[in-house]
Amino acid sequence: MIVYLSDPSLWLALLTLTSLEIVLGIDNIIFISILSSRLPKSKQKKARQIGLILAMGTRILLLFSLSFIMKLTTPLFTIIEKTISGRDIILILGGLFLIAKSTTEIHHKLEGDSNIGDDSKKQISFTQVILQILILDVVFSLDSVITAVGMTDQLTIMIAAVVLSVGFMLLSSGSISDFVDRHPTIKILALSFLILIGVALLGEGLRFHIPKGYIYFAMSFSVIVEFLNMKLRSKSEKPITLRGK
Repeated sequence: MIVYLSDPSLWLALLTLTSLEIVLGIDNIIFISILSSRLPKSKQKKARQIGLILAMGTRILLLFSLSFIMKLTTPLFTIIEKTISGRDIILILGGLFLIAKSTTEIHHKLEGDSNIGDDSKKQISFTQVILQILILDVVFSLDSVITAVGMTDQLTIMIAAVVLSVGFMLLSSGSISDFVDRHPTIKILALSFLILIGVALLGEGLRFHIPKGYIYFAMSFSVIVEFLNMKLRSKSEKPITLRGK
């Protein structure tokens, strides 16, 4: 323990990895917030908390299964001269899930049931929301764990970074969820970003690498433009109301 406390390189690795985990977890928070918004208001906070705790548990379990994670990169078969591994299959299925689910959520928000209120939220159960969040956690956790393994070989540091990042996300998830809920265009933008991430995961699974810098630049640019629009928009203008709120 004294070695850990006195080694600056380990502190730097912890800080860097925690920051990276938080950045990688932002889209996870947004998607969890959007999924939980389908529930009655009284259950949304509980769904977000359970979702993030599941995310932490999934990542820690994967960290303890590093040998299994490494085996996932072993080629299983070849399709059109491209080798496909277990990790590739998870990324492909995860990408397809994100694209399909985000598209469905956009449809629900814009052309969903005409009844707006708690009655429309009963169409999806608490268990269904948690199950969808769990699937999402597995997809995002795999990418997060592989990134962590590439940065340090200290399991303690990796677990501490995961716990700290999830703690931060638990504290900020409520304000992020409220902000996304108050601004319909941000919600649609967030869902569009998740389609973009889904496409990136699909490409990664098919060994077609899309640099993450391009994706983050596109997302950041869109958010800056939307914040400018929000700033310039007259306060007297009433924004559109999405369905299912």
